[in-house]
Amino acid sequence: MRAWTPARVADAAGARLLGDRGGAREGPTRAAIDSRTLEGGELFVGLGGARTDGGTHARDALAAGAWGVLVAPPHAAALAFEGIVLEHDDPLRGLQALARAWRAELGCGAARVVAITGSTGKTSTKDILAALLRPHLRTASSAENHNTEIGLPLAVLAAPADTQALVLEMAMRGPGQIAELTEIARPDVGAIVNVGPVHLELLGSLEAIAAAKAELIAGLAPGATVVIPAREPLLHAHLREDVRVVSFGEGGDVQLVRADGAGEVQIRAGGHTLQLWPSFHERHNLINLLAAVACARAVGVEPEGSLEVGFSAMRGERLQTDAGIVLINDCYNANPMSMRAAIDELAAAAPGRRVAVLGDMLELGPQAPELHRQLGAHAARRGVDLLVTVGPLAENMLAAFAGEARAVADADAAAEALGELLRSGDTVLVKGSRGVALERVAEALGARAQEGRPSAPASEAAPAAGARRR
Repeated sequence: MRAWTPARVADAAGARLLGDRGGAREGPTRAAIDSRTLEGGELFVGLGGARTDGGTHARDALAAGAWGVLVAPPHAAALAFEGIVLEHDDPLRGLQALARAWRAELGCGAARVVAITGSTGKTSTKDILAALLRPHLRTASSAENHNTEIGLPLAVLAAPADTQALVLEMAMRGPGQIAELTEIARPDVGAIVNVGPVHLELLGSLEAIAAAKAELIAGLAPGATVVIPAREPLLHAHLREDVRVVSFGEGGDVQLVRADGAGEVQIRAGGHTLQLWPSFHERHNLINLLAAVACARAVGVEPEGSLEVGFSAMRGERLQTDAGIVLINDCYNANPMSMRAAIDELAAAAPGRRVAVLGDMLELGPQAPELHRQLGAHAARRGVDLLVTVGPLAENMLAAFAGEARAVADADAAAEALGELLRSGDTVLVKGSRGVALERVAEALGARAQEGRPSAPASEAAPAAGARRR
């Protein structure tokens, strides 16, 4: 937005320009909502919240070097002579309107936007697609969890003016949310990577989850492309004749032909065989790769060759400790689909004892106990040697798991228990919903690796868990 004047920024946001700090002629670098993270040149947006009102930090933002502020009338009136002040009755709506306007400007109006949603794997698919596109197009993508009604506009506004491809992630917890994000992003390509039992507590059924995800299809312009799993009947009723459909997976338009487990991956797409050498080989990420290839081809990129992907934090990160223990840090979030995939990868990749530290899966409603029990049965079938459950819901896994197991109340107790249970040669999967804060377990194991400690004997307590806020 650097080329925009303050008046144009205000007009795009639907805001009133109250102050211009001496007639500035450049626009902001991006938008931000946290005054503590400003680097200088941002438009600070003061959002109201249940516990705090961001507008109260607008003066601090200006002092920290913000280009200007977008705030509600009570805050704007007090700041009118202190810098560039944009007044809006609803700053969030102003932020979203500004993102819509900037999206239309990207690449001189020619940027291609891909929006990705799904019950699981959408962040990894976004990361893979961005890596596929970067050698061919100037590509920007959502950072970390910028996938909500607040985060997605921030991701759009962070994209440079010369962006040719923008890859956005869309999350939802209820009806109407994907539709809102689609209206802001106006994607040329929409991808639904899967439909699974996530947010059942709020939506009630898989059919309702599919309908919520399919708001992406409904919001596409005629002639756009939607990418969907080949064998997902729940989405068929939501397809449109005026939107091109590309399927991926077994029986789909984009299929996996060969994966040798360590190097080359062959993918059949559009009558051609593509050869890729990805930096990952997990089965679930190869499926995500198929979705990403379908999206890349939809924007005119035929990917081939080496593919190095830097996945977002806490999504299957591996750490080899000096004690001979391998940590798989996959604790960003969890649901039945992603839990099964993570257990399958543990079973396939662990050379020694398989240890699963699994926390509660939240927002599953009345089906939660049974879904946890089924996961315990899956862990048993896949040969997990030691299961540590964290939380009251996860304890239901033990009813279907006959092997060595330990149930603990919380993440700190899990970190302490692992100090007694782990031994050299173990591969440890750590996964659960964010509310369980299993990053504390991963941090404790990581700290042990950095300290170079030997594997703890049975009498030694585990090191204290990290205190990072989730």
